[in-house]
Amino acid sequence: MSGFYEPLFRHVLFPFYESTLRRRKTLRYLDAYERNQWLSPEQLAALQWRKLKQLVEHCWREVPYYRRRWQEIGATPDDIRSPADYARLPTLSKADIRANFQDLHASNAGRIEYKATGGSTGEPLRFGYTRESYERRMAVMWRGYRWAGARMGQPTLYLWGGPLASQGWRQRAKDRVFHAAFARRMLDSFAMSESNIASYAAAINRHRPEIVVAYVGPLVRLAAWILATKTDVHAPRAIVTGAEALLEHQRDVIQRAFRAPVFNTYGCREFMLIASECEHRQGLHINADQLLLETVGGDDSGYSDVVITDLHNYGMPFVRYVNGDLAVPDDTDCTCGRGLPRLKRVEGRKLDAIRTRAGSILPGEFFPHMLKDVAGVIRFQVVQRSLDSLDLSIVRGDRFDSAAVDHIRREISAVIGDGTRVDIHFVDAIPTLANGKFRVTISEIPANGAGA
Repeated sequence: MSGFYEPLFRHVLFPFYESTLRRRKTLRYLDAYERNQWLSPEQLAALQWRKLKQLVEHCWREVPYYRRRWQEIGATPDDIRSPADYARLPTLSKADIRANFQDLHASNAGRIEYKATGGSTGEPLRFGYTRESYERRMAVMWRGYRWAGARMGQPTLYLWGGPLASQGWRQRAKDRVFHAAFARRMLDSFAMSESNIASYAAAINRHRPEIVVAYVGPLVRLAAWILATKTDVHAPRAIVTGAEALLEHQRDVIQRAFRAPVFNTYGCREFMLIASECEHRQGLHINADQLLLETVGGDDSGYSDVVITDLHNYGMPFVRYVNGDLAVPDDTDCTCGRGLPRLKRVEGRKLDAIRTRAGSILPGEFFPHMLKDVAGVIRFQVVQRSLDSLDLSIVRGDRFDSAAVDHIRREISAVIGDGTRVDIHFVDAIPTLANGKFRVTISEIPANGAGA
């Protein structure tokens, strides 16, 4: 059945839905991006520069924040004659966005959609994007997933973040229909525990997906259990990981357990897919025809700050946005022949898993996932020192209200149960570590679960 459905979905159903019913240009953009990847590095750099110059001129004309900010340093679009000139423009921080939210909107933007980041750096953020920007992001995502062999309509299993307890039944029903159309099976990584982990392996055997897409942390725990118990699990064609950095020893554990190649990706909610591995898995190809990624500064480890510009979000442009991640660039050519530049490694903010008395291992991704939609959360950090308690520190903004506290407690209780006390502390600031990095979730409980 899957062999019949995939080409039907890819060539008939999805084009009809996306292009005819929704009148979106996603597939047209995908065709262009598929051609772009084979341009030479010089051709791609020229394409990126043309897009960048157009964006800068647009921001000068239409976006009050950038015009004011660039005037303060005496810069105009005419002064931006090279990438080095562009790199002298001020960066954009989360604090800048919050303080200048309306002034970051283009005066001719038209309709803008809004989302909130998951706060994987401990700082949830609301941002806007245009229809074209969204369509292009989806197209780039499909291109990157194709490199791993993933195609539209292919039987795919997601070990991903599940819906929040407060989500209504209509939204849940809508999500089920949507995933069924794409031949997707969703497994809630937030619900995985030591007592039910075998059911996750059983679900993979039952659905026999060709592709698995997963958070790194939960997938590593499942893979380690498979190896430890010598459980025979269906081998997909490929596995695509995301949400946090993939270390090589983790890749090895996953590949041995599932007998399938693992492809790493890098993205963030503000831009969706930023970079991904091709079939050779020799670093992550940056989507340079969709965005500009700069690596700025650096230390003895080789890591530099990631600074990103979305080349197509003309509604609420992010120009030289510092997203809080670190990366190591790679100036060598990939044997695949693509002209897209690459990153050797990416390091996001660390997300420790949280343990409960019931035996659940809650991925750290749950907290950014849950807190992203709580108004007024400026920054947060979760610390677990014992199985009995959880400390949540929050820096509040003006939009935070008392009802949010009850909402947060309900959502946390829904996934960790009633045996763990949640202590919420309101603080003025949450410091970074001595090396400048920030820990979003910190578990001080040893891996064996001691610490009760």
